[in-house]
Amino acid sequence: MSREEKLTEAEIRYKPLLEDFFIKTWGSAILYSHDINHHRRVWKYASELFLTTGPDDLPAEKLLIASYLHDIGMATDRSERHGSVSKELCRSFIAVNNMDPDRYSDVLVAIESHDDKEYKNPVSDNTPLLKILSAADDLDAFGYTGVYRYLEIYLARGIDPEIIGCEIIRNASGRFANFESGFGNYPYLVEKYKSRYLILNNIM
Repeated sequence: MSREEKLTEAEIRYKPLLEDFFIKTWGSAILYSHDINHHRRVWKYASELFLTTGPDDLPAEKLLIASYLHDIGMATDRSERHGSVSKELCRSFIAVNNMDPDRYSDVLVAIESHDDKEYKNPVSDNTPLLKILSAADDLDAFGYTGVYRYLEIYLARGIDPEIIGCEIIRNASGRFANFESGFGNYPYLVEKYKSRYLILNNIM
């Protein structure tokens, strides 16, 4: 089965379940920077990275589930610890749909760990699932969409407006450096997203 076929099969089987679970779980929470549209975009980026870089033994449905639920904890916890909440909600999704929890243990780890934006661990130490999820999440922080997303979440976290610009540049720089480190063997991907990253520097 080709990578394209794996993605299609995963979407047919799991995407409606994930959309329904997300919408019901998110409820009336208002945080546009991390709502379902963010997760849809992350899945789009993750799909591109999966198609381009593989690996072939990474189950597409695991990447789909991780992409759709990695930030769902933001509905109740806007802090940098939201990954733990998201992990538990993903565990609920697995249980509700009678899925084998042991099979998806790596999805839970990836969701909990994806927001390590200090990048203390080398990219090479990450599993392929975590590497792609983290990179796809980073890519949605760039461009004009990223400007709004940064402003909303930083204000929600009580960061002083006077230093938000510097914090955005610092954080985005780390994200892009991580992307370069992880996907440097695909220079056209790096160049493609570099222009979106530079939008943040030009605005700030």
